[in-house]
Amino acid sequence: MSILALMYKKVFKPLAFFQDPEVVHDRILILGKFLGRHKIFRIFISKILMFEHSMLKQTILGIEFLNPIGLAAGFDKNAELIQILPAVGFGFAELGSITGEECKGNDKPRLWRLLKSQSLVVHYGLKNDGCKAVSQKLKNQHSDMPLGINIAKTNNRETVSTEAGIADYVKAYKAFKNIGSYTTINISCPNAFGGQPFTDAVNLEMLLSQIDYVPSQKPVFVKLSPDLNFVEIDTILQVLDRHKIAGIICANLTKNRDNHRIKDSNLPSQGGLSGKVVEELSNNLIAYIYKKTRGKYIIIGCGGVFNASDAYKKIRLGASLVQLITGMIFEGPQVIGEINRGLVKLLHMDGFENISQAIGTDTVDLFE
Repeated sequence: MSILALMYKKVFKPLAFFQDPEVVHDRILILGKFLGRHKIFRIFISKILMFEHSMLKQTILGIEFLNPIGLAAGFDKNAELIQILPAVGFGFAELGSITGEECKGNDKPRLWRLLKSQSLVVHYGLKNDGCKAVSQKLKNQHSDMPLGINIAKTNNRETVSTEAGIADYVKAYKAFKNIGSYTTINISCPNAFGGQPFTDAVNLEMLLSQIDYVPSQKPVFVKLSPDLNFVEIDTILQVLDRHKIAGIICANLTKNRDNHRIKDSNLPSQGGLSGKVVEELSNNLIAYIYKKTRGKYIIIGCGGVFNASDAYKKIRLGASLVQLITGMIFEGPQVIGEINRGLVKLLHMDGFENISQAIGTDTVDLFE
């Protein structure tokens, strides 16, 4: 174990985990925003955390990624950390989810740790400042890495009807049509009023038809729920095939409490679960979609990534890129560099010259 990892697990983590998780999250945002403003701090942090190697570089959909490890949506909801995240070692970051209108989110408490399960229970309910405020913040800012903009439907009664929900998505999409490297349409938030209406094929068809009308050169991804069965996935894929969708994120939080990876007894009844609880669901979804579509879509794997082996498994199943949040919270910020360093070792062991050569190599005999 590295000195940084030891310090995190023996000093910072016990102190942080003794406090309310949302309070800790808010304080990290304040600290990260402060550190990102000052070049000297960014340089210092990059020297101790960042790991770079040519084997990890990829150009995907015209976007250059220094490494395949990204920050998932849900951590930097209002684009406060874009200056510091490259120094931490991320190859990209996804901001949001950002909605058409400002959203205060669900009532507190809305974030819990499951220590035995290595998971979080998240019930934020799409807390964010809204597309107008966040897009104005980003309009004149430069980032040293690719940024994804994750948009969702505002969590309120006013967006429950299909027409109002679509209008809300489109408003957010338009606000970022020229901002960021790609856009993700989040149809799978488990914590919003009205459920997940756009996992329905008819509603999704109407939504994506309206998105198609908005002129934008940015690639579009769709973020899916890990709780969908393969019949439902097949129906969604048929819809995606008819629209300008470049990729799929596998996957969001799971709401299913009947999961053998849940080890904790005191489980909140509300909220979606992240981390190791969703890892197997995410991996199955990656493998199924990669094989079903023969690699047509760029897949971003998300769920249960705590080390290089976890990330490499997703890549070998079909993911071109990998995202995390919970792994960083449980293992520490140094884990990003550790994962990238570990990926290079794994690539060498398997005889690959670049990470792109490993994508999908384990899907041959699956789901036959």
